[in-house]
Order: sequence, then C-alpha cells, then structure tokens
Amino acid sequence: MPRRPQARGRTARTNVAGSNRRLLVGRLLMVIALLVTGAKLVQVQGVEAGALSSQAEKQRITKDAIPAERGSIVDRNSNVLAFSSEARQLYANPRQLTQAFDEQHAKDPSKPTSVQHKQDIARFIAKTLPGQITEQEVLDALFKDAAFTYFGPEIDPSQANLITEKYPHIGAEYRATREYPAGNLAANVIGAANWRMDERKVQGQIGLELAMNKVLAGRNGTKVSDTAMGSSLVIPGTERELEPATPGSDVQLTLDSDLQHMVQQAVSDYAVRAGAKSASAVVLDAKTGEVYALANDKTFDPRGPWVGNLGNPAVTTPFEPGSVNKLITAAGAIEQGVIKPETVLQVPGSIEVADRTVGDAWEHGTIGLTFTGVLGKSSNVGTLMVAQQLGEQRWYDLAKAFGLGKLTGIGLPGESAGSLLPREKWSGSTFANLPIGQGLSMTVLQMAGMYQAIANDGVRVPPRIIEAEIAPDGTRIERPRPEPVRVVSPQTAHTVKDMLRSVVQNGPGSANDGTGPAAAMPGYQVSGKTGTAQQIDPECRCYSQSKYWITFAGMVPADDPRFVVGLMLDAPSGSRESSSAAPLFNTIASSLTQRYQIPLSKEPAPLQTLQTP
Repeated sequence: MPRRPQARGRTARTNVAGSNRRLLVGRLLMVIALLVTGAKLVQVQGVEAGALSSQAEKQRITKDAIPAERGSIVDRNSNVLAFSSEARQLYANPRQLTQAFDEQHAKDPSKPTSVQHKQDIARFIAKTLPGQITEQEVLDALFKDAAFTYFGPEIDPSQANLITEKYPHIGAEYRATREYPAGNLAANVIGAANWRMDERKVQGQIGLELAMNKVLAGRNGTKVSDTAMGSSLVIPGTERELEPATPGSDVQLTLDSDLQHMVQQAVSDYAVRAGAKSASAVVLDAKTGEVYALANDKTFDPRGPWVGNLGNPAVTTPFEPGSVNKLITAAGAIEQGVIKPETVLQVPGSIEVADRTVGDAWEHGTIGLTFTGVLGKSSNVGTLMVAQQLGEQRWYDLAKAFGLGKLTGIGLPGESAGSLLPREKWSGSTFANLPIGQGLSMTVLQMAGMYQAIANDGVRVPPRIIEAEIAPDGTRIERPRPEPVRVVSPQTAHTVKDMLRSVVQNGPGSANDGTGPAAAMPGYQVSGKTGTAQQIDPECRCYSQSKYWITFAGMVPADDPRFVVGLMLDAPSGSRESSSAAPLFNTIASSLTQRYQIPLSKEPAPLQTLQTP
C-alpha cells in the first residue's frame, strides 16, 4: 500500500527538531565547561597563585636548622665539667641503593651489583671505624627493606667525611654530643643532657642541665639549600644562611671539682663502712654561703645509660635531724639572756612535757650539767628545760629565722623546704619533740645553712651554687648575691660557737667528754654538733628503736671559721661508724685545711666543764 506523504513530512520535522535540541545542549555544555575552566584559571592565577608559588618554592629548596652550640658548665676554677662537641650519625636509603646500582649493572654489566656494592661499603666503614661498628652490622642496615635507616654509633666528623666522600650514597647527619670529662663527678648536681632530634639541639634532661637549659641551649639558626626537582637531594654549593645560630652561655658553679671528688669518694666509702642506706654531705663557705661541695654516696654516669641515683637527696630529701637542732635552743637562750654557758642545771634522767616523757640517750639520775655541758653531752632533758624557759613562740620565730620550713633558693631542681609545723597547729606535746630535732625535717643543705649563720657572726647567707653566666662574647653576668638574714647577734653567735667546741672535747675525765671527739683535729679548733634521730617505723607508725638518722654539722677552724660541713647517714648499721658521722667530718675537714692551706689555730680550744660533781 502506498505511504501517505503527510507521514513522511512529520518524521522529517521531528528529526530536525531533535537535532536542534542536541546542538543546543552541546553548546550549553561547552559554555559551562568554558566557564568552569575560566573560573579555575582565575583561581589558580589569582587566588591561589601565592600558595602554589610557595609550594613550588618548597619543592625547590630545603630549609634546615643550624644547631646552636650549647654552653659549658665549669667549676669555680674554670675546670670544665660539661661541654658539647660535634658528631655525625650515618644513614642510608637501602631501597634506593638497591635500585640505583642494579639499574647501573643492567646497563653496564662491568659495574658491581647492589649486593657487591653494599659489601664494599660495609668493609670500608668497618675498616674506617675499628671497634665502633662491625662489617656485619653495616650489612644488616644496608640490606633492610626500608626507605631510610640510621646505623652505627655517633662518630667524629672527620671519619664521617672519609666515608661520605668515598660513598656519596651514605649520608652523615649532624649531631651534638654532651661530654662529661670527669664522669660521675657532681652528676647529682650537674645532671645530664642529650641530643633531641625533634628540636635539633642538645637539651637538658636532669639537674642543672635542665634547670639552666634556657641559658645553656642558645638559639638555633636557619639555612636553606636548593634541591633537584622531584628529589630531596641537595644541589652542592647552594647552601645559604638565613639566620645565624646563637650559642648558649657558659655556667660557672661555686663547686671546687677537686674537693667535690674527695668529698664524693669519702661519703661513698663511709656509707659502705657504716652500712647506711644512703649518705649526703654539703660543704659551705662560712662567710658567703657558696657551695664548695655537695655529694651523695650514690650517683650515676651522665654519659649514659642513665641508671642509679638520678636525683640529689642532699637538697631534695628531708629527714628529722636529731640533736643538731639543739642549736636553735642554745642560740635563742643566749640571745634572750635566759641562761649563760656556765650556768649549772640539775638535770634529771627524764622530763615530762604534756603527755610525753622524754629521756636522755644514757641512763642517769639527777646530775649537774652546765648549759655548755647540755650541748656537749647532748642532753635531751637539759635542752627541753632550757627550751621551756625560752618559750614556744620565741623558739618558733628563731627556727624560721634559721631558714627551716622554707626553700633556700639555691636553684637546684626538686629542692625540698622540709617541714616545720605552723605554730597554730601545735599540740601540747609538740614542744617535747622540736627542740631535740624530732617532729620536723630539713635537708642536709638547710642543716649546713643553720651552722653557717653561727659561723658567720649570726648572719645567715642563703646558699648558692651558681656563680655566674658567661656569654659567648666573654661577658660575665654575676648571679645576684642572696639577701643575708640576721639571725642572732654577733656576740650570741660567738658564744654558741665556743660552746659547740665542747662537743669534740675529750676529757679531762669521761664526765667532760663530748659526744663527737672523733671530729677533733690536731692543731685546729673545731665546733660542731652530733645528732641521732629516730626514724618512723611504717608498721606501727611510731618511732623505731633500731633505725636512725645520724647527723653531724660543724665548722673549721672554730676560732675563725672558713668552712661549714653538714653530714647525714640514713639508717646505718653493723659497724662502729654507724653511731657517729664525726669521723667523716674529720676526713673532710682535714682535706679542707690542706687544700686551702688554712693556718693552724693560734691556741688550742680551752677545756670546758660539762658536768659538775
């Protein structure tokens, strides 16, 4: 059947309309694409131009820190106790080594394979660093399936240069090492520092290295260098400095390293002989309060690994001092005119204070003791009799003036203030303990500071151990002198100092023996005080009958004091040394008189009457 012409015409018109729509949609999509492309172009060339340029710049350059040289720590005579030196740490990219040399071998079979090349590197490094790393240790590092690895010890820069010049694929990264030439000498004071990769410098971790870190560390500088596109490899000769590094300052201490060595050894040896858990000693200049030596029997090697006693018990660990604390009662009673040194007291074998009964260390009936004898023979009962005459408030005020219950401000990390119960919290029996050195606590440093005040005509100078900061240009910045504190009058200090000579007195007759004759030194007057304090038994939370703190504080020479020495033994047992620290004082004081050529006393100390018939 013939088709209708009308149907053919409708189909043609439909096809034309569809074609027009497709053309319109295509044009619309093209316009949208052009608009999007234009917007992106505006964003890239306008809005993000700076950021993209910065990113490109970052790809072309590498920015690195210029490590600042850390300052040294030196003693009072400028002997170096800690300093920094340069070192290098070897590193490699094992995968890159394998790929580079295997590709090179594939192109030229006469070239070594990556395995052969790594073996050559290992042999050369082991030969260059004999005793520092083995060939196998290098091979283990180079055959790791890793993009990056450090290997071997930190080495001298000259050794690193030999290696990297021969084998450029081995890198050597800058390190600074902290050196302690005297090993563990004064390590509890100085502390330790090490390299911090994240900060690109040596940073203090313990002790003064930490406390004085801002002064010692300096400030890193900045350098940049060009790198090959698509690579982290630095283009030789393109390094340039943006900001120079600022070296740290040196820190000078008041310590005498030779004396410190002697004291440290003496304390360690005596602690072993006495069977003590620990022992500490402090040597102060009697006039200035400067610390010449500060030692603990246990220490550590700051060169690492850091094991052992990393703290500083002489300033961080308080203890009950025992009879060395009778100094406060003696000074207060003389200052207030309560009693005279020669006044005789009828001292019974015990005394009741509130609900407590306190006795002397030796059994006796009522005996006649001069006030000097109360100190010399360390009578608890006689001390409490005089303390009651002095009065609780005056005793408390003087204890605060001597520095108890507060920090000395020496600047060493972790310093303890000890403890002195506030006056308003005292009970009726509190005053049965405090005058005889129980129920309060102090550090060895605080104890030495009390006796420094008596040695210095009644003026306490807070101890210091940092003498000065020395800038890189040599400028010396002295540490401010601590503000002195008048504790008692010069006459009182002189009287008490003379009374304390009785402690080291030997006769005539046992009635006139002091408690510390082993501290006496031929040719020199010595003043001091022994101490024995009961420790708390954790099982009954009462005072132990077998564990004690043994203390001694003294000055030499007593007629013109130059040094003060404070000593503490923690729970000694099992030997004759366990009952007294007086022999240790004698050892240290003898070294002081020899090292500083202290003249002999003009006359021997007069014998004093301690006990009357």
